[in-house]
This record gives sequence, structure tokens and C-alpha cells, in this order.
Amino acid sequence: MPASSLPPLPLLPAMLRRARRHPALLGLARPLLPVLRARIPALSGMEGLSYRRWIKLHDCRDAAARQAIAARIAALPRPSVISVAMPAHDTPPALLRAAIASLRAQLYPHWELCVVDDASPSPAVMAVLAEAAAADPRIRIRRLEKNLGIAGATNVAIAMTQGPFVALMDHDDLLAEHALYEVALRIAADPDAALIYSDEDKIDLRGRRFDPVFKPDFDADLLLAQNYVSHLGVYRRSLLRRLGGLRPGFEGSQDHDLALRVAASVRPDQIHHIPAILYHWRQGSGASFSEGAAARCIRASRAAVVSHLAETGQAGAVVQAAPAVPLWHRIVRPLPHPAPMVSVLIAAEGAPEPLRRSLDALLAESWAPLEILLVTGCEPPRQLAPLLETLRGRARLRLLSLPGPWQPAAALNLAAEAAQGSFFLVLQPGVTPVSPHWLRELVSQAARPGIGAVGARLLDAGGRLWHAGLLLGLGGVAGRGGQGADPRDTGHHGRLALLREVAAASGACLMLRREVFEDVGGFDACRLQARFHDVDLCLRLRETGRRILVTPFAELRHQAPPPEPAAPRDAARMRRRWGALLRRDPFHNANLALQPGRAALADPPQPPSWAEARHPLQDWTS
Repeated sequence: MPASSLPPLPLLPAMLRRARRHPALLGLARPLLPVLRARIPALSGMEGLSYRRWIKLHDCRDAAARQAIAARIAALPRPSVISVAMPAHDTPPALLRAAIASLRAQLYPHWELCVVDDASPSPAVMAVLAEAAAADPRIRIRRLEKNLGIAGATNVAIAMTQGPFVALMDHDDLLAEHALYEVALRIAADPDAALIYSDEDKIDLRGRRFDPVFKPDFDADLLLAQNYVSHLGVYRRSLLRRLGGLRPGFEGSQDHDLALRVAASVRPDQIHHIPAILYHWRQGSGASFSEGAAARCIRASRAAVVSHLAETGQAGAVVQAAPAVPLWHRIVRPLPHPAPMVSVLIAAEGAPEPLRRSLDALLAESWAPLEILLVTGCEPPRQLAPLLETLRGRARLRLLSLPGPWQPAAALNLAAEAAQGSFFLVLQPGVTPVSPHWLRELVSQAARPGIGAVGARLLDAGGRLWHAGLLLGLGGVAGRGGQGADPRDTGHHGRLALLREVAAASGACLMLRREVFEDVGGFDACRLQARFHDVDLCLRLRETGRRILVTPFAELRHQAPPPEPAAPRDAARMRRRWGALLRRDPFHNANLALQPGRAALADPPQPPSWAEARHPLQDWTS
């Protein structure tokens, strides 16, 4: 149905509510959801209706909750003053009053607001500010006679602040009443914090909240792809002054540039995420620079990323529009020179046809140098024998035999010991490439310093998503996030279409450097005999400070995923060793359901575990 033939806007919400009560109508409505979302952004389709219910259930505070918060604030030994820096320019008076009122309604009382009127032509802005300053001594104001732009005016506001931490706030947005309380708790938990950011949503002129953005913990690669820090961002004031505040020339994405410079200046453990909606970004007013000049904001964001790559010595990286979500970015990394040898490690124990498909694709691969090490049991299954006979003597292919009982992890370790390449590609039989430059993408990402392993985007035989990273805790240990999703689904806030960090990636297709694999002792074949050796390897790599990535720009198809054994002993051993980590995946937001498929709201959300110390590597026995 074309947008022009849709029912009038006032009738659509009622129709959607009726469709939810009747499954047949809901099925008919689903194909229209992309159009409906565009027509009613405040509802955001079915998700918007669901989000409003979620707000009522999980994002409202009653009198008892507010009393508990007050008691917690009173118990803080040294509550920090949180400064709020706000530039204002030609703000509609009602929206400016609402923004200031949301600050004055904060449950946390230890704050100051520094507002700079950036030479607004209308005297109404300064009149509203003077009125607010007269009503509350925590509000300080200043008017500029010359317009400095959003970066310059924000820097003037930052210079006025006195607290150790500065929150950046736009002139027409709103803070949730518990926003600064949550920030203060985080500061108290880690006084060394340099940057604290929260989840956010949007709010229209009628006060309806929609389009929540539930963010991961700090992810350096995702920050290159998109400014997920955004709102609410709270920065250590001394760091802002050392960095010179916001840089002119990046207007529209000046906060992205700032977040990138901060991330390059501090340790990752000084950057903290609060998994709660603390900021409501105003839409529809026209007062927001980014709302009214989207194309310019995208260009400024891309320029900020280019600048960051140059300033941090990442030569040869090229910034492009991400194909599936062009408002965000893809970073094409350079390859090592000369091209390294890739050793493909395959443990085969099953039907011959999936293995044949993988080997045919690999033997036709143009990447050079490349070798394939195929490991079977000392007595391979009878159905594999004819295929193995045809493979003997093939160039670039070596056949190995695992002595003793069949164990996939032991077979892969045997292949690694015999391999000659400096890069290992762990591959399951049945996995074949879809994208043409998949191997280049995996090698270029795995070659980067600090990267432990890189997983690919995998589709199943029917073309639906099979793997886009593993979620810790899903299924008890770890499961495939996004499994079963439509391949066109870009995920929550575009995450499935962007390079990002994950806690673990599947061994169905996993690239890593030889030195990294050997540094952690390879797969643990002694204690994990059937499953989870890929998850365990990734977690051990993370213990060394290395990161695990999943790239959507290397796409393959798993023609015949093997059945996964129950392996209760392996699951129990994983829980004994990694228990605390398996209870909270740092890259999965606690407000999203821990489930495969499309992102959905958690009911109830998982409580944050800020006080949880990093889980030490423990001894484990059977």
C-alpha cells in the first residue's frame, strides 16, 4: 500500500491497537510497519506501542522509589557536584523552560547549570534564562554578543562550570528525573571515571517517548561506526580542559569528535555505561541542529572519524558509508604486506556433502598463500571415505588424522600445530562464502593490534541470519544472537550492519593470528570435549585484554549446521569457570531480552551489575 493511500494519521493508532488484539489483523499489518513507522515516528510502529507499555512497567518511579533514592543520596559520603553545560540559540521559550525544569526536577540535588545564550536574535531566550537564574541559585547564565556556534558556546559553558564532572545537554531536550542520581552513583563506584554515558530515547512535542537506544558497554569499533555515546554524556572536567573542549569544524557531530578524542586519551575501564534511559532527545521542534541538518551531521561525523584515525596512527584505513545503514560508517582496514598465509583449520566428522561444498569454495579461492588442513578421526565415518580419497594429493590441502577418541577441539589443535600460516581460519564443514572479499575483511581486521579473533556474519541455508556474534548467558552458557532474523534486518540501532565488539564469536568461522592462538594455548580440548571450546577461547583472549569482533562485511552461508550436542558436563565446566561473566554480556543491554532473533524489550530488565568485579580466571576440574 503506498503511503498516500494510508488512512488518516489520527485513525492509525487506533487501528494498530485493534490489530494487536486480533492475530489475523496483526499478520496483515506487519508488511505495512516500515511505512507506518515513517508516518508516525512518535509511535515507531508496534515497537512504539510496546515501548510505552514498557515505560509504565519499568521506567516509572513511585513515591516509595523516590524516598529510597533520597536515602541513598543522603548516604553518599562525598556526593559530587555535577555541572550541566548547555548552549542555547533561538530556543522556543516553552522548550527551553521544559529543559530547565527537567533539571530542577532532578532527584539528585547536587548540580549546577551553566547556560550560554549564543547571541540569539530574540530577547526571549535571555528572558527565560534570567527568570530561571533568579529562581534557582544553582543556575548561572551568560550571553554572547557574537555567535560562536554550538561548539564555541558549549566551550564557554564548560569554562563556567565548577564541578568535577560535566554533563552536556541540548537546549530543548529533557533529563529523566533520576538521571544525575544514576550518574552520581556511577561516580561513587569509580571516582577514576573519565566518561559516563547512558541510554536515550526521543520525545515529541506532545511528550510522547519513542525510539529508545539501548547501548552496549564501551566498544571502540562501534564508536568509529556511530556516535552511540551521544546523550547523556558526562565527562571529567579536567579532561575536557586538557583536550580543549569541543573542536570547531565538526558542528553537528562535535560530540562524536569529543567522544573519540576522550576514548583515545583514557583507559577503556575509565569509560562507563549506565543501562538506563536518562535522556530524552527532542524531535519535531526544529531547534535541534542534528534534526535539521542531517546530511551535514553525517559529513561531520565521517570527518571526525577520519581525524581520529589519522591522529591515532591508524594509517591506511578508509572511511566509507556502511552499505546497509549509510548514515553510519564502515572502516576498511589495510592488509599486511605481503599478504600473509592463511591456514584454514577444519575438523570433519559427518556427512560428506557439506564438507565438499566448503572445500570446493576454498580451493577456488583466489587468496594466496592459503592452505587447508582437514582433520578426521583415525577411523573416519564410512560416508566420508570416498570424498577423502578424491582429496588426496590436492594442492593446498593436507589431510590429518586425529589419534584416539574424536574431539573437535583436539582436532583443531592438531591442525594448528601442523599449520604453516601466520593466520588461522577455523571453519566448520558446510560454511561457504557469500561476499566476494570475505577473506580480505577477516584478515585485515584480525591483523590489527589488540584484536583477539574476528567472526563473520553467517546465514543459514534458507538465507536467514544464523550468526552475528554470541550472547553470553543465552541458553545457559552462550547462544547465537540474532539467529533467525531477516537478513535485511539491520538490528537495534543498526548494530547487525556494523563492525562491533562481542564477548564471543562462533567457531563456525573464526579468524585469528597464530601468535594470539598460541599465546592462550589454543582450544581447551582437555576439559571441553564436545562444545563451547570456541566460547572459552574467546573469553580467554578477552582475559588478556584482546577484543573479539564480528564483521557483517564478511558474509558466509552455513549450508548444514551440525546438531549441537547437549554436553551437560561441558556446560557445567563453563559455568564453573566463567560463571560471573556468563551472567552479564557487556555488549548486550540489560533492557533488551536475552533471546535469539529480533531485538525485543526485556520484561523485566536485568539489573545492572556495576559492583561486580571482573571475574578472575579460576581453576576448574571435572
